[in-house]
Amino acid sequence: MNLSQLDTSVFIVYVIGLLLVAAWVSRTEKGHQRDTSDYFLAGKALPWWAIGASLIAANISAEQIIGMSGSGYAIGLAIASYEWLAAITLLVVGKYFLPIFLAKGIYTMPQFLEQRFDSRVRTVMAVFWLGVYVLVNLTSILWLGGLAIESVAGVDMFFGMVFLALFSVAYSLYGGLKAVALTDIIQVTLLVVGGLILSYLALDAVSDGNGMLAGFVTLTERVPEKFDMILSPDNPHYASLPGLSVLLGGMWVMHFSYWGFNQYIIQRALGAKDLNEARKGIVFAAYLKVFLPIIVVLPGLAAAVLYPSLSASDQAYPEMMKLMPTGLKGLIFAALVAAIVSSLASMCNSISTIFTMDIYTHLAPNRSQRHYVNMGRMVSLSALGIAMVVAQPLLGQFDQAFQYIQEFTGFFTPGIVAIFLLGLFYKKANGNGALTAAVGSAVLSFALKILWPELPFIDRVGLVFLACLGLGLLVSHMGKGDGEAKAIHLQDIHFASKPSFNFAALGVVIILAALYATWW
Repeated sequence: MNLSQLDTSVFIVYVIGLLLVAAWVSRTEKGHQRDTSDYFLAGKALPWWAIGASLIAANISAEQIIGMSGSGYAIGLAIASYEWLAAITLLVVGKYFLPIFLAKGIYTMPQFLEQRFDSRVRTVMAVFWLGVYVLVNLTSILWLGGLAIESVAGVDMFFGMVFLALFSVAYSLYGGLKAVALTDIIQVTLLVVGGLILSYLALDAVSDGNGMLAGFVTLTERVPEKFDMILSPDNPHYASLPGLSVLLGGMWVMHFSYWGFNQYIIQRALGAKDLNEARKGIVFAAYLKVFLPIIVVLPGLAAAVLYPSLSASDQAYPEMMKLMPTGLKGLIFAALVAAIVSSLASMCNSISTIFTMDIYTHLAPNRSQRHYVNMGRMVSLSALGIAMVVAQPLLGQFDQAFQYIQEFTGFFTPGIVAIFLLGLFYKKANGNGALTAAVGSAVLSFALKILWPELPFIDRVGLVFLACLGLGLLVSHMGKGDGEAKAIHLQDIHFASKPSFNFAALGVVIILAALYATWW
């Protein structure tokens, strides 16, 4: 599939417009020198709408749009649990985790770990996250983004990767998190509008031109098995989404690791004006997560009816894009690229923040704020260069690059969640207990994968998490209270939330309960 001249023109207008907006929001007052707070945390002045939009823009990328649509094609609506349970996770993070992080005044998650445990834990986790972000996340975003551009626009994959890297650098390198977050409202708006248009056209095609509602009814009648939210053990995709374990087990561990303790995500909330503004942004993001399956899953469900014989499920979204008329196809392509470059920019900003604030400032202390900001910019460029070089060797062997992400990060996710929960809520937790949980996560995950290969991935994550939590508790308890000196005194943290937050959170829960009750 190639883009017409009109589609290309629409896309060029988007690129130029975004660069102009990024340049405008990145400007500084005359005489003001941008410091690390400005560059890495947007001066701690982000409004709620920028926080919420940026959370989603950072989360949604090529693997999310194309992969989720492909999973919708193969598995059905059950894959939406990744989106809907994330909405609940966000509310818990906003209510119970953010108050602690903001009270500590941190820049990074490793910084919190040093405050709570010791410098060993900070350094180990900083190095770990840098490795994962550069060699797994950043690389996969570039690789899958290049594949997406090749399949949609017919541009060679390598040149597509180069374009994505240069585009993300052009609008984010100078302004830092502020440029990323404040332009993400454009990215999310484009993503939502373009996605809704595609979903409408898909449902209209399913109903043979009788409209969206008729198309949805036809879907439920033609492929009723695709609307089972809880898969039974005899379902061929049970290993991917193992029944009630989705609601009660390891998926929660994955979500809390991603949405609660992940620098790439939580950095937006750390840049909020205050706790109430951060919570409003969290609720906004939660409602967007409830809504997202309409954009990222529904096209795959429609493709199951319109194109039941695709050779690969991930072809569903590019195939559905062919329904778009000239001009609108350029809009959808712009939305897809918007999702990719916003994720790239967010990832680069988080990489530069962790390296600069957790590693470089200790190696080169007492340098100027300008020096640290420039170092952050150089780190962003270096990370993109490394990702470009290693993308083919690391990901070229995988039929689905998303598997690479899940397999690698899934070995460490249980330990990360155990470390943070112990640090937040167990006064006796110490550095040895945290490091034991981290090492135990990798060792136990590899052991279970080898010794119990038929165990579903989500169940393995849940079991390893419980084991890591137990190991952390045991080793910390043996430390005879040496962790209590740095314990968090929860009675000093302001957990109370405004009625508006509570009411909005209740709305999310009611909507999700209704959705699960309808398609149980």
